[in-house]
Amino acid sequence: MLNPQPPFRLGRTLVLVGLMGAGKTSIGKRIAQRLAVPFTDADAEIEAAANMTVAEIFARDGEAAFRAGERRVIQRLLDGPIHVLATGGGAFMDPATRARVRERSLSIWLRADIEVLLARVAKRRHRPLLNQGDPREVLERLIAARHPIYAEADLAVDSLAAPAEAMVERVLAQLALWTGPDGIVDRPPAPPQPAIHEVA
Repeated sequence: MLNPQPPFRLGRTLVLVGLMGAGKTSIGKRIAQRLAVPFTDADAEIEAAANMTVAEIFARDGEAAFRAGERRVIQRLLDGPIHVLATGGGAFMDPATRARVRERSLSIWLRADIEVLLARVAKRRHRPLLNQGDPREVLERLIAARHPIYAEADLAVDSLAAPAEAMVERVLAQLALWTGPDGIVDRPPAPPQPAIHEVA
């Protein structure tokens, strides 16, 4: 079965930001397929470069060393061909990484509430930050610290407890609003679009 024609073309790399469990990888892979561009997971690239898992890097070298490596890897990826890039939950918190993302890419915050996040990460033990206490308390602290920074992304789309394909359609619908007359999605000169809120 042939893939349908992409609804538009990306003018720059699409970077997904958000907390662990927001769906950056699962949604990102599907978006990349729909747009006929490669998909890259920053954490997987970091693990390949270090020949260790993220958890092992945290345990051996600490978070500061991990963030430094993460910064280098993301910069390298953003300098490469256009693709969809899923970043780790803390990547966008780094000012240098955030500035580079702003300069080189179009960013989308996949915003999920705590119940959705807890349901998605409950059975995963490879998240170093979740091993530092009660998952709900950890996520609440991360939400308080990170959501104001994630809000600096170009777009925000609520990541719901819905099938991944439904989320892909939500993201593509927002990106389509930024399509220029040449059929290319790029950052327009206007201020970022307001975040989408799901109506109860």
